[in-house]
Order: sequence, then structure tokens, then C-alpha cells
Amino acid sequence: MKRDVNRHISDKVFTGVSGGAIILLCCVLLLVLTPMFVRGASAVLFYGTVEFRKMQLELPIFDRGDAEEVDAEVAQALDARQEAFDILARFREGLDTSILRDQAREMNRAYGDYLRTLNLDRAEYRARRQAVRDIRDGFEAALASSDNAVADELLLGVAEQLAAVDLGGTPAEGFVGLVEEYQEIVARMDLSKREQYAAALDEVQEALRGLFGPLPGEAIPPLAMNQYGATRWSRVKSELDNLLWAEEWREVTPGEPLEKVRIARTEQFAGTELADMFGLIENNIEAMMLPRFTFYWQYFIDDSTPGHYFGGVGPEILGTFLLTLIAMAFSVPLGIISAAYLVECAGDNVVIRVIRTCINTLAGVPSIVFGLFGLAFFVLFLLPVFGLGSQKSILAGGMTLAILVLPVIIRASEEAIRSVPRSYKEASLALGAGNFRTFVTVTLPAALPGILTGIILSLSRAAGETAPILFTGAVALGPIAKSILQPTRALSYGSYDMAVGDRLSALVPHQQYGMVMTLILLVLCLNVIAIVIRSKVSKKLRGY
Repeated sequence: MKRDVNRHISDKVFTGVSGGAIILLCCVLLLVLTPMFVRGASAVLFYGTVEFRKMQLELPIFDRGDAEEVDAEVAQALDARQEAFDILARFREGLDTSILRDQAREMNRAYGDYLRTLNLDRAEYRARRQAVRDIRDGFEAALASSDNAVADELLLGVAEQLAAVDLGGTPAEGFVGLVEEYQEIVARMDLSKREQYAAALDEVQEALRGLFGPLPGEAIPPLAMNQYGATRWSRVKSELDNLLWAEEWREVTPGEPLEKVRIARTEQFAGTELADMFGLIENNIEAMMLPRFTFYWQYFIDDSTPGHYFGGVGPEILGTFLLTLIAMAFSVPLGIISAAYLVECAGDNVVIRVIRTCINTLAGVPSIVFGLFGLAFFVLFLLPVFGLGSQKSILAGGMTLAILVLPVIIRASEEAIRSVPRSYKEASLALGAGNFRTFVTVTLPAALPGILTGIILSLSRAAGETAPILFTGAVALGPIAKSILQPTRALSYGSYDMAVGDRLSALVPHQQYGMVMTLILLVLCLNVIAIVIRSKVSKKLRGY
């Protein structure tokens, strides 16, 4: 009686521990996969800005959207941005006075040409010509000054000179507007901080390009990533923070090393007209970017721009599928035949035991070793023998993955075949069937569910491996492969490349998470298909 009670308690404890282990495993999976899926979903579900819709319409690899609707939105956004651009342009004129100086010199030259057409006597010509030259020189001296008081005094002198001469209707009458414009700039800006403002303005303009794309008057950059502003609302927030805040090294504690602190741009440009621009943009950013909820399902079929900055993972999905398909096409028949030989034909001698030991050892060899083997054997030796060239290709990558998963398939198939009751075989042989027919029609179908389990495990590993295809079949960027003799992009290698790549990956984290999420979904779909097939086979064997 006591023994039964102890056994009952032991069974309950074992059941509880087993259930707890399964629950713990599920929790770990949720803990790992949930953040990845949440972040990866941002590649498909997000708030897209007018820059996103403009990019989708203009880039040839997408060519998607209503042109009239997008053009109207672009015009609306530009209207909202124009005041900020005007403030920036006026502030830049105060920093880079070369534009005003060139305008003054051009007016002076044009005035000289004008005087020569009037047939004036030499004395009057020289007097009027010298008067405008003095105005030009005084204006240039004001432009060169770093002292507001000196610049004001020089501009007042120039204004008095302009009042003393009659330049109306001549090319030099624009001097009045230039002087008034620069007087306003001097009133708004501390000229002694001109170099400091210039350095900070470079950062401001870079942040503005990140928000809105190329600024008015700038040439269109050659790279697609620089042709457009922030295409996602999350990116808008990041670039807006860069625009509104600056980082400077300052002495926070006397006697201690300098510390990096964040200061508002309004403080950095306090007292200038540019300080008003930051609040203007912050308060009107939605009107300037026009965010709209976007379901970008084309992410799974679109190609991408260099660096995966824009676009989707269509070529990566296709490449991963082809590599996995070729790996299974080579490894599954070879694995089943090898397992059948080891179970049905080979005896239990030293050679067979060595072979089994080698198979078990290969199952634990690091995948990078298989990659180097594939490079040496398939890429550099075998394919050139058949005149296919010594280069990366889908075929070489698929065969390398086949060698990688082959030990798993052999071991799983061997155990599945060995687990088939011997009575099945004996009954078939007793009815007159030969050994080969017995294996094909009786043993193999009965072992198929177990074999499919090994195939499912191998399928997941082949689809997710990076190292074997690193040297044999995958590229980070390139055209879509048109045959299995060309290299291809793959999800696993693409995510690896972004993880070890340059700063672009930090700018588009949704692309990396989206690629990983897509790889997991692809593996899950392939596994589900294999599991459904295994279930149908099992039901058929049970007579359902």
C-alpha cells in the first residue's frame, strides 16, 4: 500500500516537473520572440510620412502610388515647410556674406556698363563711377566686420552716400535693398559669434535634411537614402530631437573634466531669427510630414535599395527558399538511403561503428567548418570540373547546407526505420515479397512520420544558417539571381550583414528586425507544412 502511494506521488511530481518545464520553455520563447515580432512588425505596420509615399512613387524599383494625390500632398507639405526654409535662408545670408558681396560687385559692374551708354563727359563719368565704388567698398567693409557697432556705423555711412546720389532706374539702385537687408541681419545676429553659428548651423542643416530631404536649392544626391527625408514617423521623432537639441562639452563641476550635456538649439541660437525656426517646426511637424497609418504588405515582395535603407525582403525570401529547397533535394534522398543501408544491409562490425561515430561527430561540427568545406570542395573544385565556374552560387550553397543537415537526417531516419516492428517485415517476407519491396512498401511508409520529424528539424536549420552560405552562395547586395548558378541574397545572411554593417543599420533598425521576423515566419510556415504532411501520413497509416 505504501509503495503504491509513493509511486503515485512520484508520478504526480514527475508530471508536474514535466509540465513546468514545458511552461518554462514556452515563457522563454515568448520572452525572446515577442519583442522581436513587435519590432519586426514595424517594418510592415507604421505611420508613413509624405516622404515615404513620394519615395514609393518616384523610385523605379517601387513605382507605386497615385501621382496626382502624392503631388498634392508634397505641395501641401512644402507650403507648411516654406516659412522655416525662408528663416534658414535669411540666417545663412548673414553667415555667408559672399552672396551679398557678389551681388554688390555685380551691381557695381553693371552700373559702370550703364554709365558708358550715356555718353557722359569724363569728369562726370568718373564722379558718378567713384560714388558707386565708394558705396560698394563701404558695404563690403560692413560685411567683413565682426563688430555689430562698427557694421552699423558703416551701413549708416553707406545709407547716407546712397541718399546723396540718385541711383533710381539704374542697375545700382539695388544697393538700397542690400543695405536694408544687412541692417536687419546685424540687428538680429551677434557678428562676433559668426563662426560659432556657422559650425552649429551645419548640424542644424544635416538634421533638416534628415527630416525633409535635400534643402531648397541643393542638388539631388545620387544615393536614394539621401534623396528623401524621414519616411517613417519614428524616424521623424529621432531627427526632430537632433534638430531641437545639441550636445556640447561643458564644465559642469569646477575642476572636473568636461561633460557632454544636451542644450536646446533655441539657447544655442538665442537672439537670432533662427531661434524661432525650431519652435515653428516642432509645432507644425505633422503638417510638414503628413503622417498616415501604413500597411506595407509589399515589404515581403519588394526589392530594396543599397544598404536595405528602403524597400523589402522579396529577393531574400526567394533566395532562402531556393537554398533550403536545394539542400532538402540533396540531403533527404541521400539521408534516407544511407539510413536504410545502415539498418537493413550493414552489420554491426567495426567499420559500421566507425561510420556511425563519424555521422554523430559531423552532427556536432560547427557550421563554419561546413562553409569552408563547401568553399574548398564545391566552389573551388567540383563545380569548375563541370565547367560551371568557381564562384558563389545557389547550387553550391544548397549542396553545402545539404552536407550540414545530412547527419541529422541520417540519424533520425535510422532510428525511425529501426523503430518499425520487426513483425511488419516478417509478414511481408512471409507473403513472398523481396527485401527491397518490403522496405519500400512496408518499412519506409511505417517509418515516414519519424523520418519527417528529422526532415523538419533539418529544414529549420538549413533555412536559418548563415556561416555555410557565407562563403558559398550568399551575397549582401546584388541583382536577383536568374539561375541556380548565381549567388543570391538570403534572410539569414542579410540580417548578419546588417548586424555587422555600418551606421546605416542603426538608422533603419526596423529593416533588421523585419528581416529576422520574416526568417522566423518562413521557417514556421515550412515547418507547419511539413507537420501537416506528417500528420496526414500518420493518419493514413492508422487507417483514418
